[in-house]
Amino acid sequence: MPNRLARETSPYLQQHAENPVDWYPWGAEALAEARRTGKPILLSVGYSACHWCHVMAHESFENPDIARVMNDNFVNIKVDREERPDIDQIYQVAQAMLTQRNGGWPLTMFLTPEQMPFFGGTYFPDRPKYGMPGFGDLLLRVRTFYDENPDDIRAQGEQLAQALARTSPSAAGMPDFDALPLDEAATYLAHAFDSVEGGFSGAPKFPHPDTIELLMRRFAALGDRASLERALLTLRKMAEGGIFDQLGGGFARYSVDERWAIPHFEKMLYDNGWLLRMYADAWAITRDPLFKRVCEETAAWVMREMQSPQGGYYSSLDADSEGHEGKFYVWTPAEVSALVTPEEYKVVAAVYGLDHAPNFENTHWHFVVAFPPETVAKDQGVDADSTRRMLDSARAKLFAAREKRVRPGRDEKILASWNALMIGGMAHAARVLAKPEWLASARKAADFIRREMWRDGKLLATAKDGRAHLDAYLDDHAYLLAALLEVMQAQFDPRDLEWATELGRVLLGEFLDPVQGGFFFTSHDHERLIHRPKPGPDNATPSGNAVAAFALNRLSFLTGETRFSDAAAGTLALFWPHLERQAAAFGTMLAALEEQVTPTRTLIVTGPRGAFAPWHELLDAAYMPTTLVLFMDSTEGLPAAIAKPVGAQVNAYLCEGATCLAPIRSPEELREKLTIPAFQPTPTNRSPTP
Repeated sequence: MPNRLARETSPYLQQHAENPVDWYPWGAEALAEARRTGKPILLSVGYSACHWCHVMAHESFENPDIARVMNDNFVNIKVDREERPDIDQIYQVAQAMLTQRNGGWPLTMFLTPEQMPFFGGTYFPDRPKYGMPGFGDLLLRVRTFYDENPDDIRAQGEQLAQALARTSPSAAGMPDFDALPLDEAATYLAHAFDSVEGGFSGAPKFPHPDTIELLMRRFAALGDRASLERALLTLRKMAEGGIFDQLGGGFARYSVDERWAIPHFEKMLYDNGWLLRMYADAWAITRDPLFKRVCEETAAWVMREMQSPQGGYYSSLDADSEGHEGKFYVWTPAEVSALVTPEEYKVVAAVYGLDHAPNFENTHWHFVVAFPPETVAKDQGVDADSTRRMLDSARAKLFAAREKRVRPGRDEKILASWNALMIGGMAHAARVLAKPEWLASARKAADFIRREMWRDGKLLATAKDGRAHLDAYLDDHAYLLAALLEVMQAQFDPRDLEWATELGRVLLGEFLDPVQGGFFFTSHDHERLIHRPKPGPDNATPSGNAVAAFALNRLSFLTGETRFSDAAAGTLALFWPHLERQAAAFGTMLAALEEQVTPTRTLIVTGPRGAFAPWHELLDAAYMPTTLVLFMDSTEGLPAAIAKPVGAQVNAYLCEGATCLAPIRSPEELREKLTIPAFQPTPTNRSPTP
């Protein structure tokens, strides 16, 4: 019989509904059962696209003997970290404190009935291997320890609670903000930079869009071309590596090697929303066609595979298909040559390295750009355009054949926070690259959230199969506010500003710490857990506090409500000591800091919509990261801060902070005021990968 997880919306939880384990979802029923029986809690946290989560499920949770030990000795709770990031955050930190090791997924924690962890780890095998005990034996040892050492567990829990409390930042007054943390972060990244492969670490390599954005913003602010080249090399190497799906578009979560070649094959919505924005900006700076292609193919993948018929974006694609990681994506030369012409194969093999040794498990080839098509054309003594046409023809054939394979699983829950990241990315890229269909996609997703997940001024975190539930978190509200600011710049609608203002008021009313400043991850009326974090550094997704500070500050210039900018400044003040000590970990917070040091520039362009074309041509693809641009053919009913006159001619109203210039009446005059140069492409400095 299915267990309780069959009633949940999370596909990850539903995957465990047939386990012989007596699983509970996190909630009052499970916690009450632990208190009633005195049994410790076994907390297992994972997510649908997680490869090792699936391995542990097959090895242990589907094993009747191990399940019997779990059921007899523990109250077993399964959590989807994507639906309950509040729980995941707390117990990831606790695991690191208890074990002095980095966490990850699956997360396996043992808790007292009062939810205090006393032992934990990540993946455990079903039998002894990898230097770890078998899970069944471990369970019995943990239960024995729990029964025999209640005083030690209680004392350790008190110490852990104090340690968790110390992770929260504390206010030290309002500092005089300056740009020094921005400079220090750029210096740190210069030393950490991999000048050959791009990125800022060895294997494994993660994209870190916050770092890339920081470096591009340094270029915009200071003309720092060295920082720009670090960002561009990283973006190029990722685009030409296997972390980018060379046939279907979209990025995998990270690369297991230092060359971006072999990814952990899961594709997450949040990575792609953030990266889409970065690649659009890279194209705006350079006009490199590689960056445009990445945007086009990523957006096409999102609309083709990740957008529901109702409008919301799905969460992720699994790494595995048919029980094997990456099987959907990899090839043999024989498979490829059977699908394309000999002339096409000659190009494909040279471009994607099929004439080299296999790069995946010594048996298969995962496509990476070994040599750009231009280099291949030169080496083969043929025309570059015909080489590109043959490559495109071959890619289309291979993609069509790949579509007939058994597809990786798709997690079809719709998360407000991750949707917001993609809405913002699609809207931003739509504006920069003049792609109205991408903006339409973003609006469909935003409409879904407003229709299905926004209830009487309250945002819900997740939706699936017509059911939206769970109180939304800081990230949901902050990301959605930031996304609406992007949508408004692509196409202004006063209803978006109204909704953004409501979200800003919810952030201040339900998440802001009125004493210390900054925002809690959970709302004031959220379920009480053992800790209430205030996350500041960026992680796989941007810091909710940082995005809130950035977006609220911008919202204050559109609404005239100074309490939004006050909350933004208070958040930066709270994290200022951390910015002074470890600035590079706070990429998104540094963007918010930059717009405190140099006030955000707002540009309101008014007039007949049909006359906007030359102004769009000037502004939409200009890289101005500290400028907020809105086009309006009516300002009726808008806040006084942006309700500029609308006449028969186009006028541009440029304000820096609270200081505004006289109306600007021509694109040429505006170009001079903004110091936008006539476009000169940035040299690509591309070299073939050996």
